[in-house]
Amino acid sequence: MSKIKVAQYGCGKMSVYTMRYVYEKGAEIVAAFDIDENKFGKDISALMGGEEKGVKISNVKDAEEILSQTKPDICIITTMSLFKDVYDAFEICAKLGINAISTCEEAFFPINSNPTLTKKLDELAKQTGCTLTGAGYQDIYWGNLIATIAGSTHKITKIKGSSSYNVEDYGIALARAHGAGLSLEDFEKEVASVDKVTDEERQRVIEAGEYLPSYMWNVNGWLAAKLGLTVTHQSQVTIPKTHETDLNSSTLGMVVKAGDATGMSAVVTTETKEGITIESECIGKVYAPDEFDKNEWTIYGEPDTTVVINKPSTVELTCATIVNRIPDVINARAGFVPTEEMPVLEYRTKSLDSYLK
Repeated sequence: MSKIKVAQYGCGKMSVYTMRYVYEKGAEIVAAFDIDENKFGKDISALMGGEEKGVKISNVKDAEEILSQTKPDICIITTMSLFKDVYDAFEICAKLGINAISTCEEAFFPINSNPTLTKKLDELAKQTGCTLTGAGYQDIYWGNLIATIAGSTHKITKIKGSSSYNVEDYGIALARAHGAGLSLEDFEKEVASVDKVTDEERQRVIEAGEYLPSYMWNVNGWLAAKLGLTVTHQSQVTIPKTHETDLNSSTLGMVVKAGDATGMSAVVTTETKEGITIESECIGKVYAPDEFDKNEWTIYGEPDTTVVINKPSTVELTCATIVNRIPDVINARAGFVPTEEMPVLEYRTKSLDSYLK
């Protein structure tokens, strides 16, 4: 088989890893795009290191034309965290019949937060015969790992999880989405107020494509689907996180003042017809020097089981997950397909193309 050809859409912090991992797994980059004019015309090796690859970073405005010429097998989208913000990139790929996978957290299970755009992309991808999906850290550490533990449990009453991460590691869009740097008053207006609505109003906002879900909103939907649960109700609460001293944020380019929002905690509670409750919390903030990433999940029932992962290399794990998922995406049915429909992710010992059906 020939090497899998990959396009990189977004040449920021994450692409440093995804592009290198692509080459090291026996595939190749054939196109790269960004919005930063300072990167235009530079060889991708300027980001990922190593010898020149002969692939220049182009303006995203030229993406459709270049993708139609280079005809990649799949496009990796590493730009924004909200589905509406990556829609255009997905749409270009869908129009051209190019498979696509994104680190966009909402794209992990967007049908429960932006069904209108999800259905539009699903229909378009089915027409052109390609697969679109979202994946990353949550695919394993908030998803398949939990589902696997559930498989060894006789009876489940509740699944409770929490995960914390440093918004400094993911770029300015994510940091802003978490309210980092806002005063508590502004956080209340711009972030927390979204969830202080009735169920009917929230559903109206969701149908209009205007909802701002926390990452766990989509994770709970993914888990419920993976476990065959029927969701009857889901709610979300966002709470600002603060610190007693000033914290410097290189990503935001500012000092977050003591008492201002360093980020947020979002708690999503999902009730199901089967009587199992899923309660998950994500804590994204500018870290103080002594803080670190942590992932903790407990399945309550017969028996109770807790798994804790301290200091996971979240960025690298996200990028490795994206690249290892590539064969599954290409092998999947056409449409917008969440990874809960795909096989449990495997380590790729051979080149990626050898896993294609």
